[in-house]
Amino acid sequence: MGQTYDLAIIGGGVNGCGIARDAVGRGNSVFLCEMKDLASGTSSWSTKLIHGGLRYLEYYDFKLVRHALLEREVLWAIAPHIIRPLRFVLPHHAGLRPAWLLRLGLFLYDHIGGRKLLPATRTLDLTRDEAGKPLTPGRFHRGFEYSDCFVDDARLVVLTARDAADRGADIRTRTRAVEIRQADGIWQVTVENVLTHARETISARTLVNAGGPWVENVLAAGAGVNAKAKVRLVQGSHIIVPRLYAHDRAYIFQNADGRIVFAIPYQNDFTLIGTTDVDYHGDPADVKITPDEIAYLCRSVSEYFARPVLANDVVWTYSGVRPLYDDGASDAKAATRDYVFELDLPGGAPLLSIYGGKITTYRRLAEEALQKLAPYLKGDKAKEGWTAHAPLPGGDFDVSSVDALVAEIGRDYPFLTAAHANRLVHAYGTRAANLLAHAKSADDLGHDFGATLTEREVRYLMANEWAVSAEDIVWRRSKLGLRLSGEEIVALDQWLVADRDAAAVAGARA
Repeated sequence: MGQTYDLAIIGGGVNGCGIARDAVGRGNSVFLCEMKDLASGTSSWSTKLIHGGLRYLEYYDFKLVRHALLEREVLWAIAPHIIRPLRFVLPHHAGLRPAWLLRLGLFLYDHIGGRKLLPATRTLDLTRDEAGKPLTPGRFHRGFEYSDCFVDDARLVVLTARDAADRGADIRTRTRAVEIRQADGIWQVTVENVLTHARETISARTLVNAGGPWVENVLAAGAGVNAKAKVRLVQGSHIIVPRLYAHDRAYIFQNADGRIVFAIPYQNDFTLIGTTDVDYHGDPADVKITPDEIAYLCRSVSEYFARPVLANDVVWTYSGVRPLYDDGASDAKAATRDYVFELDLPGGAPLLSIYGGKITTYRRLAEEALQKLAPYLKGDKAKEGWTAHAPLPGGDFDVSSVDALVAEIGRDYPFLTAAHANRLVHAYGTRAANLLAHAKSADDLGHDFGATLTEREVRYLMANEWAVSAEDIVWRRSKLGLRLSGEEIVALDQWLVADRDAAAVAGARA
């Protein structure tokens, strides 16, 4: 008879990995399976923000906004390499929300979320401030500037999983839960490796359904639960265009339809524009941006920028499906972004299903999930709340020291370009030195795949971060897909296949 885990988790997005990390840190044995790559669903297709959600104040969702605001500086402190402060410019658009309402909302935003390090809101004269230069001349005279944070969302998930694994969690990617059943009050989860098709059955005392858009599919795998909660699938799409302006602030634009759209500096040379809110029907794996969404985003920002943004400017797009809790809201934009738990005890063994949630509140969600499961888990009660103070891998330095760390890596590895050193630190933090190890020259980093991606980094990602394919590496572990050509990405995939084949031959001979 094999091991019986304290907790099994289905789903390797931010919520599943967050729960795995928190649970194993409290002394529980943890198993997590993800049918594709970590963060390959909703968690890597966000607007890349750690934010309170300014617009949710209009729906009187003060609790959600406060909880999210409280998390901003907590997450920044534990992951200063992948999270950074970002100032947002909100131009006042005559005829939309009045200036007094914007000021009131930003006053609440500044004061209900425990802000300590992030700078406060200030009023801008857009006729003089640099932030007014890219805007339509003579149209926007006043604006407001406030703080939130930017995050590399996929890396947040991967580093959370890495920390969970370092603490003893069993993390399985490319592993699908095909059947769920109970025997003598214990969950029996049959999983299949989607690459080898090998199957095994693991046992667990408690089960978490963090399937995101597939939360109802997981229940249909034989859990024996007639869920009361329902999921509402909402598509959010983004476009990437060449950099639209020189300064380092983001914009938040109001639209006549009541929605807002962000324009955010992205990967140094690009601008990220999003997002949309459209109800989605179909397989979440098939989601992709529509021509109407591209037109909507281009039209929305062109209302503000002096130079119109056209569909031909778009260099990349991405879309994701948000698995929101169905609260009956008539419009997708009004549906709650807060999370909801459903705890069921079919046959006596607990099953916790998660609906909704935001990247910003993933750590808090994990704490609350474990509170609900506490009667069924052993855990160390003394470790409640521990994740707020423990840095993620590579994040063990002060938030003000990221530039010093870049300089240190540049000194220790002088053959790196400044851009290469900067990218490695903002991806791996202090663990960039682990990746580079004892390299004395660029040749020591092995094959150069282009855009500063080397064999040394690829092997590090394969060994430490569950990377299998070129897509994993160039779109989730990094965003180098924006800089690599299609031919270079294909060549990377071919190299990965050849490397796996060589390893398999070597293993067979051994």
